[in-house]
Amino acid sequence: MDAVLFDMFGVVAMDQSPTVRAAMVEYTGHDHDAFWAAYWAPRQDYDRGDLDGPSYWQAVGELLGETFDRERVERLVDLDLDSWSRLNEESVALVTELSDAGVPLGLLSNIPPELAARFEERHPRVLDLFPVRGFSCRIGHAKPEAGAYRWCLERMDVPAGDVLFVDDNRTNVDAAGKLGFQGHVFTSVAELRQALGRD
Repeated sequence: MDAVLFDMFGVVAMDQSPTVRAAMVEYTGHDHDAFWAAYWAPRQDYDRGDLDGPSYWQAVGELLGETFDRERVERLVDLDLDSWSRLNEESVALVTELSDAGVPLGLLSNIPPELAARFEERHPRVLDLFPVRGFSCRIGHAKPEAGAYRWCLERMDVPAGDVLFVDDNRTNVDAAGKLGFQGHVFTSVAELRQALGRD
């Protein structure tokens, strides 16, 4: 392993806040399962940048059988951004160590336009640790699409077999493995340190 390509959410940043997740469901007034089925159905298109925030939430509303007005859409966009805004400081510390040691680093994140802009505004110090940043909404590919991994690989300029791809989603890790990447399914920083030989 000569380089590491990181996923963002669930690895460098936290998964969605349970508190804000509950607030979104409560705000819409829909059943929990119905809401989350509608939330995820068009998410790949949103992450890829094919939809902006208002268009995405209108698509979610249609799946729930209603039309969200502008005020509700704005509130849902804000709640959604808040739900994804927490860093995993333990992971950030490890990434900083790797950066300081000169390990080539990349970031590959399924992230919609509004959330990418928020992270750039609020967490530039963390993003600057990654010379290569593959934000799905800007590269036109979202994991597990092969084009997402190839975009990063071309810019990292390292053979796939020399790159460890770290993601909390096994489907994404398996997709990278098909392209020759080494893979690690993230469960904890301690296990990742061990995989990297930095425990």
